[in-house]
Amino acid sequence: MKSKLVLETGEVFVGEGFGINHETEGEVVFNTGMTGYQELMSDPSYCGQIVCMTYPLIGNYGINRDDFESIEPAIKGLIVKELCDFPSNFRSQMSLDELFKKRNLTGISGIDTRRLTRIIRNKGVVKGKIVSFDTDTETVIQDLKSKNFPTNQVEQVSTKTPYSAPGKGFKVVLVDFGSKLGIIRELSKRNCDIIVVSQDTSAEEILLMKPDGIMLSNGPGDPQDVPHAQEMIRSLLGKVPIFGICLGHQLIGLACGAKTYKLKFGHRGGNHPVLDLKTNKVAITSQNHGYAIDEESLANTDLEVTHIALNDRTNEGIRHKIHPCFSVQYHPEASPGPEDANYLFDDFINLMEGFKANHN
Repeated sequence: MKSKLVLETGEVFVGEGFGINHETEGEVVFNTGMTGYQELMSDPSYCGQIVCMTYPLIGNYGINRDDFESIEPAIKGLIVKELCDFPSNFRSQMSLDELFKKRNLTGISGIDTRRLTRIIRNKGVVKGKIVSFDTDTETVIQDLKSKNFPTNQVEQVSTKTPYSAPGKGFKVVLVDFGSKLGIIRELSKRNCDIIVVSQDTSAEEILLMKPDGIMLSNGPGDPQDVPHAQEMIRSLLGKVPIFGICLGHQLIGLACGAKTYKLKFGHRGGNHPVLDLKTNKVAITSQNHGYAIDEESLANTDLEVTHIALNDRTNEGIRHKIHPCFSVQYHPEASPGPEDANYLFDDFINLMEGFKANHN
């Protein structure tokens, strides 16, 4: 089926649709990963977004049951240069097109993804819509221009009811702003007793669970759209160790008086170098975010910078000077991507051990 991608800035890309024949619209972003399309499309942080893959061949190793990062994909659509119809991998159970049909998702292939990526790099993130070829282009453009970006993505992807992943180690409350299963896997590897709670859970409710530590997950959208989480974090500081990832990192910054801003085109991919200022070592990291902490705004807070991105010098990590609390902008659980930063989960365990020893 012939389809086209229309951007609010007027550009049109004609290609072949895959998945279901259905119009879909969202924020068009690009991801620089060579692999990981299955984890990407099931990452709740992509809620409301249409993702362009910069690597030209997508789908060649198929889809399997183990590499999902959530049960329900939150992605709005996928854009690829070449879609593989006949994947080859011993774990493959279906093609990407078959999965999109089963999950009622829409994609488009056969377009110039490099040109699209250059447009996003130059103009910044834009709204776009995948429609059938005969749809009136000007009508789509005007419709896109009249719409605002959604502000309730975290509410859409967060769990509605608490659930647990039992273990015999430290009790960790994971606040789900759009958490990837990779975070639960890493905590479970360390035998943590995990309770996953909704994004709007209060500090009082969390403290009643008697946690040894709090994990603030990744998630989609603008951190300033989640003001209740900032209040929750402020109430927990000093009472229990806290580790934040991605959106959780930004929320810690806001809760402590820092500011956040929207990046021109974000960081998305499994190949982003980050410098650890303490060790002076560089880790290649998996990233997926469109917002960042304004590093200058940290000057009058109790936070200090721990990591920076080498590509654009933006903030990638902070630590509280007084309380047991630290966070990173990238994904130490990877999925997909390198596991260079996996040690941060061990740092979290050590933080809980130290805090418990000093308060017994």
